[in-house]
Amino acid sequence: MAPRGTTPAYVVGVGLTKFLKPRRTREYPELGYEAGVKAMLDAGITYDDVETGIACYCYGDTTSGQRIFYQFGMSTIPIYNTNNACATGSTGLHMARTLVRNGAVDCVLVIGFEQMSPGSIKSVWSDRPSPMGLSTAMMEETAGKHDTPRNAQYFGNAGKEYMDKYGAKAEDFAEIARISHEHSQRNPYAQFQQKYTLEEILNSPMIHPPLTKLQCSPTSDGAGAAVIVSQSFLDARPHLKSKAILIAGQQLMTDSPQLYSKSAMDLVGFDMTKRAAKAAMQEAGVTPKHIKVCELHDCFSTNELILLDGLGFSEPGKAHEMVRRGDITYGGKGPIINPSGGLISKGHPLGATGLAQCAELIWQLRGWCVNGRLAKDADVALQHNLGLGGAVVINVYKRADGRRNTDAPMSAEEISKSSGLGYNPAVEARYVTPADGEKVRSKKFKEEYALGDTVEKLQARL
Repeated sequence: MAPRGTTPAYVVGVGLTKFLKPRRTREYPELGYEAGVKAMLDAGITYDDVETGIACYCYGDTTSGQRIFYQFGMSTIPIYNTNNACATGSTGLHMARTLVRNGAVDCVLVIGFEQMSPGSIKSVWSDRPSPMGLSTAMMEETAGKHDTPRNAQYFGNAGKEYMDKYGAKAEDFAEIARISHEHSQRNPYAQFQQKYTLEEILNSPMIHPPLTKLQCSPTSDGAGAAVIVSQSFLDARPHLKSKAILIAGQQLMTDSPQLYSKSAMDLVGFDMTKRAAKAAMQEAGVTPKHIKVCELHDCFSTNELILLDGLGFSEPGKAHEMVRRGDITYGGKGPIINPSGGLISKGHPLGATGLAQCAELIWQLRGWCVNGRLAKDADVALQHNLGLGGAVVINVYKRADGRRNTDAPMSAEEISKSSGLGYNPAVEARYVTPADGEKVRSKKFKEEYALGDTVEKLQARL
């Protein structure tokens, strides 16, 4: 076997757009441009420093990534376009880290984005076999055929299996959604920022038992970005070390034969997640007890509950007890789950989701979430991003300086300066300005024609 790369990889810049209802109020070139500009400003780089671009999206034509990246400059670098279902954004992070760890590049810009259609997720291909065809056939064989959204069936059935096996109740899943909606009030990027009572969640329209509408993630438009760099790149820029976050452990895994065991939980990636989480935490040298904050792929509340178990945060079969004790939110034993509001409230633009999870955890570990959503004393964070079909990515993040996020709190002025934006992006969502863009666009290879009408659109929003 060829030797594996060991070069450390760090996240030094992140950027997000506000997540929106999918109504074409903003097009993907503008969304991706905003996220990328913010990430490069945060990292203190220009596009001339970027050696590889990775575009992450599920819905769009080939080379949509080039349409976004060319706005920064036409520098001839490799640009990859990736699609791995709902795990697409984190798949881009995995590709970036792999390139850096093996010495291929020193600086990668990853941008995840999506323009979606309203309503539940549907395939756009009707003239060929679906990659989910065999799983759907097995689900219908074991759980019956229903006239409800397919993905809600998958995850609703998984929740029912956990109920039957371990005694969880419908109220436990609803409580997860209540917590996620409550958390979202403090995330300026969240598509929905409204809290609900447990009764309101339980009484919202039934989608597929036990899942009601307020327990399901919405379709969304939005974008996120991250800059991943090597140790040598960071060493050459010591001013970035205080904000650099190490990707200490990472795994991208796909299904084992357990997928077709006729378990509804394994049909949505329980086994896959369990294996990936164990391997990523082992690489990072941590256990579930070390994780202080987690962004977990809660496309449906049932998935969050079963994966509290799969990630090792609860004892086997006891995830619902963890929820009942309030351990997944502020004031509980932890870890704090989805301080961003999760997919359920924040929104779920598929290609951007993994980058949004990354951004939240980077801000958490830096100590920038000072608007009441900070997971205090955090030094290790875990990201879980899942795609049916299937793929799962686990990222374990650590502060590069070994400190906790409350050891040396930064002032508002210090954060504003460090972000490169003049404000704290963890607590305030703003559009980028044309001047912001010019700070990071290539000085050697920029092409005004490649911008299209992006700058005009951004100027009109200010």
